[in-house]
Amino acid sequence: MEYSPLILVVEDDPPISRFISAGLKSQGYRVLAAATATQGLSLAASHVPDVVILDLGLPDRDGSELIGELRSWLDSPIVVVSARGRERSKVEALDSGADDYLTKPFGVGELLARIRVALRHSTKHERGARLGGEFQVGDLRVDLDAHRVTMAGELVHLTPTEFRLVVTLVKYAGRVVTHTVLLGEVWGPGRTSETQYLRVFVANLRRKLEPDPARPRYLLTEVGVGYRLLDE
Repeated sequence: MEYSPLILVVEDDPPISRFISAGLKSQGYRVLAAATATQGLSLAASHVPDVVILDLGLPDRDGSELIGELRSWLDSPIVVVSARGRERSKVEALDSGADDYLTKPFGVGELLARIRVALRHSTKHERGARLGGEFQVGDLRVDLDAHRVTMAGELVHLTPTEFRLVVTLVKYAGRVVTHTVLLGEVWGPGRTSETQYLRVFVANLRRKLEPDPARPRYLLTEVGVGYRLLDE
């Protein structure tokens, strides 16, 4: 019998919770629902879901705090769905440990796509780490063992820092990576506020990796939050 992933939905708005749950069940997922952070923590601890879908505006606790507590012991991907469209809210949630972020209103098709990406990451490799091998999307190929990047079969010459940036993006491929995370992992914790510095390197990477840097296909900007490297 094929395994059906278990999804925990932590959402205090009943119509939205029902909407999400119905969409997930229609695709064969098993679903648990919680209306508060306390209920969500209890269900997560007792059932260890494969993915957590979490609203930030919970009645008993801020969602970002809940993400931080879950992330201290739960490796499963966390996808935030929230009416908070402010960039700061997105950054706080992602820096707290969320894997992705959807702003309400959203379509069930988009949510299902994000869940498929999250599940693929959690089953393909250890969360947040690609230790070797190759990564490929479209014509872009990154050989992590050989420190080699090619585009449509042609070798791309990258500086050591550019390659570290590519490796970090590959590590989180398909997920939004905040400016803070990128700067901290590539340049160290003392450089996490220098977003303009990061933009310069991303622009250079796009000139080398994108067929049309003005309309990037692979390395996408999440405005005010960070970047996302496509993985499909």
